[in-house]
Amino acid sequence: MKAVKAYIRCQKAEEVIDALEEIGLKDVTLIDVMGTGHLADPKASKYSLKCVKKYSEVAKVEVVCSSTEVHKVVETIRKAAFTGMPGDGMIFVSSVEMTVKIRTGAVGEPAV
Repeated sequence: MKAVKAYIRCQKAEEVIDALEEIGLKDVTLIDVMGTGHLADPKASKYSLKCVKKYSEVAKVEVVCSSTEVHKVVETIRKAAFTGMPGDGMIFVSSVEMTVKIRTGAVGEPAV
């Protein structure tokens, strides 16, 4: 199984979620985060004394899927999040060693 983490523009979050639902993924986590560097949109960056000197509001999308679905998931996110401008975001994929569903105790892909 794979964990897909995508850092995208906040205004593209709804389009990405809709696109993932269209390919059959219903369990998606969406988190508001702040990013700097390559994650930051140079036109929308702000200065903050509270956090870091310069940041941009970013949406983090997290999905766990089977290894056979990962390329489809990544391409779906990439297409839905694309604007062609700097700051479109990044997608990271990592392996999931174990998944356990708390309610049922299911382990592995049946837990997802």
